[in-house]
Amino acid sequence: MAVSWTFADIPDLTGRTAVVTGASSGLGLVVARQLTAHGATVIAAVRDVGKAARVLPGSEARQLDLADLDSVDAFATGLHEEGRTVDLLVNNAGIGGHQGRRLSPQGIEMQFATNFLGHFALTGRLLDLVRDDGRVVHVGSGLYRLFRVAPPFDDPAAERSYSPSRAYVASKLANLLFGLELDRRLRRAGRPVRSLVAHPGLAKTELNDDIGHPALRATMAVLQALIGRPAERAAVPLLFAATDPGARGGVFIGPGNRKWDDRVHLDPVVAPADDPALAGRLWDRARAWTAVEYPPDLR
Repeated sequence: MAVSWTFADIPDLTGRTAVVTGASSGLGLVVARQLTAHGATVIAAVRDVGKAARVLPGSEARQLDLADLDSVDAFATGLHEEGRTVDLLVNNAGIGGHQGRRLSPQGIEMQFATNFLGHFALTGRLLDLVRDDGRVVHVGSGLYRLFRVAPPFDDPAAERSYSPSRAYVASKLANLLFGLELDRRLRRAGRPVRSLVAHPGLAKTELNDDIGHPALRATMAVLQALIGRPAERAAVPLLFAATDPGARGGVFIGPGNRKWDDRVHLDPVVAPADDPALAGRLWDRARAWTAVEYPPDLR
């Protein structure tokens, strides 16, 4: 199924509060600017607060390093202490592995720690602040259909083997598994909060600016020319998931395969992301890695 949808279809968000991770550049910046333009109060959860303040005037820029679980805890604690409520959490921030294997402060491979595990912890810490008609949006990647990988259940530090591309796809698959599992648990508990998964396709953002290998850099340049979309167009599915009244969970929201197809596609989720047992195993491991407990009715 596909629907025609543009930024003009974003409803009035006056009085709403949105937390957007990675809001100072790329897709997150487009999302944050559009939410602000339609009346929302945006809390920009970023590593570089000064940059966010410059590019997002009028937003609340707050420091958050998703790779560091202590930073996630401090960010969430601040919102709790202020008695804030959240209508929308956009788990957008992400990194590539072009700088080689690195570890988070807690010893987790950096892409997995940043792209997935930090968002799992953040969502768990903020969920009690999300209002009943709120939603959580997780950003995955359609690459999970092409590269058969699995979350690093037994090797979260990637000590035994490491491939930057496979680690990236594994982290994005984890986001997809998590978003769908959260949706199932919310519905089973009778909660009206929505959990949706979306992806931008191949977006022309800063994520690939630091590719060092000449052959990979050349390949990416060709792919960008053939199917790449600028951030403004690539962010459309994310904003649809975040704001459209009819957006629903259980599907993968993204662009079409053809570069100039600007409709939002609601695609079925395929293996391995459609496996509840795999998602449940990831959920349990993420709880152990983060020491973050979700509410009892979601466990």
